[in-house]
Amino acid sequence: MAVTASKFNMFSFFKLPAAWWCGVRLREIDKNRSVVTVTHRWINQNPFNSMFWAVQGMAAELSTGAMMIDQIEATGKKISMLVANNKANFSKKATGKITFTCEDGHLIKEALEKTIATGEGQTIWMKSVGVNEDGVMVSTFDFEWTVRLKQKK
Repeated sequence: MAVTASKFNMFSFFKLPAAWWCGVRLREIDKNRSVVTVTHRWINQNPFNSMFWAVQGMAAELSTGAMMIDQIEATGKKISMLVANNKANFSKKATGKITFTCEDGHLIKEALEKTIATGEGQTIWMKSVGVNEDGVMVSTFDFEWTVRLKQKK
């Protein structure tokens, strides 16, 4: 069954409650692109009256990870996924509604095919860009995802 935004948001309520309570929501997803939004509110602010960096990180990671989950599920195989590294850059105060977009879904398929064929872990870097309501970039996040075929017990 394919991942949809509404199913994933219900999943996040139970499995990612910190993200859900902070207002992180998946808006769009397909094999190549996903869009996640989060709005600056009291619960996710820092002392400088902007969005806490970790909330931006949750939204950015979700924009990459949701596609990873969707494509792993489509293989029908048991594959583990994990963020091994990440890098972030903050270029403007995050206030209002921030939209994180990742368009690196095309990288996932090749990594999954290689890990299934070889049984060896694979890594890919995926970028998520956060923009405010005026279209101004507020932050960028790069996540190094690792995938590996789970061993049979």
